[in-house]
Amino acid sequence: MLLRLSLQSLANRRSTALLTILALAISIALFLSVERVRTGARASFGNTIAGTDLIVGARSGSVQLLLYSVFRIGNATNNMTWESYRDIAGRPEVAWTVPISLGDSHRGFRVMGTTDAYFDHYRFRGNAPLTFATGDRFEDLFDTVLGADVADALGYKVGDPIVVAHGLGAVGFTKHEDMPFRVSGILAKTGTPVDRTVHVSLRAIEAIHVDWQSGARTPGHSTGADAVRAMDLTPKSISAALIGVTSKLKTFRLQRHINEYPEEPLLAVLPGVALQELWSLIGVAESALAGVSGMVVLTALIGMVAAILSSLSERRREMAILRAVGAGPSIVGCLMILEAGTLALAGALSGTFLFLAGLAVAGPFVDQAYGLYLPFSLPSTRELLILGGFVCAGILSGLVPAIGAYRMSLADGMTVRQ
Repeated sequence: MLLRLSLQSLANRRSTALLTILALAISIALFLSVERVRTGARASFGNTIAGTDLIVGARSGSVQLLLYSVFRIGNATNNMTWESYRDIAGRPEVAWTVPISLGDSHRGFRVMGTTDAYFDHYRFRGNAPLTFATGDRFEDLFDTVLGADVADALGYKVGDPIVVAHGLGAVGFTKHEDMPFRVSGILAKTGTPVDRTVHVSLRAIEAIHVDWQSGARTPGHSTGADAVRAMDLTPKSISAALIGVTSKLKTFRLQRHINEYPEEPLLAVLPGVALQELWSLIGVAESALAGVSGMVVLTALIGMVAAILSSLSERRREMAILRAVGAGPSIVGCLMILEAGTLALAGALSGTFLFLAGLAVAGPFVDQAYGLYLPFSLPSTRELLILGGFVCAGILSGLVPAIGAYRMSLADGMTVRQ
């Protein structure tokens, strides 16, 4: 009976009710979108690297090693020697290794030296492998494979020449112009730092530094590209290495061996542990997003209460008639709470539908443009709990107009105000 009265009352004020539901729906859709982006960003962050059991580099901090080897941020304080790398790679626990050499750049993008093993073993977003949008791997010594963002930002295509600059920075003042590269392939977008990386072979890194010593070109030396091809280009050192082990049970034993490596100080970190450490450092952004989401919902609820309160003075006669036919103050108060709950439930359902529709349309575009994977799925348990909490909060917020209606006397509704 009360529910029918509540629905009929809302139907009589359908314009106000629809606008209130629309405001609630937009707030809920915005809240769910922020929540999905927040969890999606966290998942994308954690999915930057997958399938790698250990990251090895010169001894420093685990976060620093992760930053420069995976996210291409910062530099290695020191390198590990090629002999140590080969020694570790030859251990029985090691299934595969990917050496990484950093230090050069191309128009603001990091250049990374590696081997074909990188394209075979690097995984992201669960277990997704690297794929080529066009072209293929290194064929020649001076071939390069570009990440999707590099090719898109600089307008490169397969066959284009590029020149690598020595050192980092958006503008490289010292360039390896005597040994230009050719774009042999462009990787499909991954939503990871791979998209912003220029990949060359380890031998190519050695080749372009043949005439260099201590970070500067040796005066009077100019070795031609053809002469360089005939040289032994085995690296002397690398920045880091990604390692996969033959059995997960052997990971900690190999990590302990590397951390106690007698030939030189090395550090081996578990990518998952290092990612958690790094995320805890930047988790304040996550808290800020959650705070913004909460404020959006709170604003919507306050707006709903304000709409019901503002309608009370217009409904004085309606309240008085209900009281005159026998409805007590508590019944009238319950009617207000039911209206608030109905509006909150309708807003939550409409907002969820709006959110899912927006996710279906914008999700693939966001993934393609920004590398932020937002899977289309029904609300998670956490999101359902939040929606349930929103409806409960809506019902509780109905107490405010209910108290106002409860205090309205029969005489007040029958009195004509001047």
